[in-house]
Amino acid sequence: MLDIKFIRENSDIVKNACKLKNVALDIDQLLALDKEVSSLKTEEQNLLTQKNGITAKIPKASADERPALIAESKALDEKVKALKPRAEKAEEELKTLMYLTPQIPSPKAPIGKDDNDNVEVKKAGVLPKFDFTPLDHVQILEKNNWADFERIAKVSGSRSYSLKNEMVLVELAMHRLAMDKLMQKGFTVVSVPAFAREEALYGTGHFPNGRDQAYYIPEQNIYLAGTAEVQINSLHAGEILKEAELPILYAGYSPCFRSEAGSYGRDVRGLIRVHQFMKVEQFIYCKNDPAESEKWHKILLETSEEIVQDLELPYRVVECCTGDMGAGKVRMFDVEAWVPSEQKYRETHSCSALHDWQSRRTQTRYRDNDNKVQYVHTLNNTAIATPRILVPFLENHQQADGSVKIPAKLQPYLMGMTVIGKKN
Repeated sequence: MLDIKFIRENSDIVKNACKLKNVALDIDQLLALDKEVSSLKTEEQNLLTQKNGITAKIPKASADERPALIAESKALDEKVKALKPRAEKAEEELKTLMYLTPQIPSPKAPIGKDDNDNVEVKKAGVLPKFDFTPLDHVQILEKNNWADFERIAKVSGSRSYSLKNEMVLVELAMHRLAMDKLMQKGFTVVSVPAFAREEALYGTGHFPNGRDQAYYIPEQNIYLAGTAEVQINSLHAGEILKEAELPILYAGYSPCFRSEAGSYGRDVRGLIRVHQFMKVEQFIYCKNDPAESEKWHKILLETSEEIVQDLELPYRVVECCTGDMGAGKVRMFDVEAWVPSEQKYRETHSCSALHDWQSRRTQTRYRDNDNKVQYVHTLNNTAIATPRILVPFLENHQQADGSVKIPAKLQPYLMGMTVIGKKN
């Protein structure tokens, strides 16, 4: 959410942000509603002032004067009551448009329409060369009895999966590796529930757009979150922190749920696009300072790269263009790991800086050293998300006999195993 004062004074900049981010929003309509809300509030306040003035005269009025004053006071009260629905409606409409207003992208961000316009900034690792016919991740899983797709789909529906045997241990090992790394870097590791209230999803910007991606439980009026970012972003909602408390670094471990609405027919096979997954999410609150925010953005990205390097996966880093970065982002990078069966890189980590776009929604602030209250900046990035990263992991580390090599950094979490899987 942007400051309404900023929108009033910089409407052309905001309109351009809408254009750059493919956001269909009428800023002139928003400003007109803003004026209407201000006008209605002023009118309401004037009526209340008149009413209070007349009410104050009633006790001192004569018996002859009192009925007319009472009648006038009631008439003004009726006008206020009649005004309220109009004011509330206009205010609600304005609030909706404010929620839809995008953040201003960084001038450093590449301009583009969609992910085809993202810019590669780095490539690392060596693409595997196989002297045998490589399998895709589903074939590797099935060959080693490491997953079940068909039976579990009968129980839990499409895009469900069940990992088995060593693959369950590999998944847990990846999360432990990521959490240990983050704790060593000063992050507070927290486990968060799968559930979140509606206001928390508004707080991150997943709502009002994105409702079709969230599972809703109407009996409890609660949603299943698609990332720990949702819960962590609201942990300090409404608080005024001290500058000395910043930055606050969280590593959120949680089950995640996404309906994947609109993706039917895409990536339906295997582990690429599933409804439930596990994730460790990096999340940072820092001072309201673009340079400070940029510093932490770089650190988040480097940490994710370290994890991918620990897993010995070839990868690349792309900077997302304005049309692909999402409404709330100032700047965004993706880490993409190489998937041999598809001969392409696939996104495994998404690193975002949002400045105060989220904190204005949650009213998360801090008092700086000059005693001024400011909104914090927020940033987030994936540390590890499974099962998706298992796809490049299995395919890049497969061997001719169907077994899979375990990278050195992961071996301590797997009882020292260097290879898993049965030979033919």
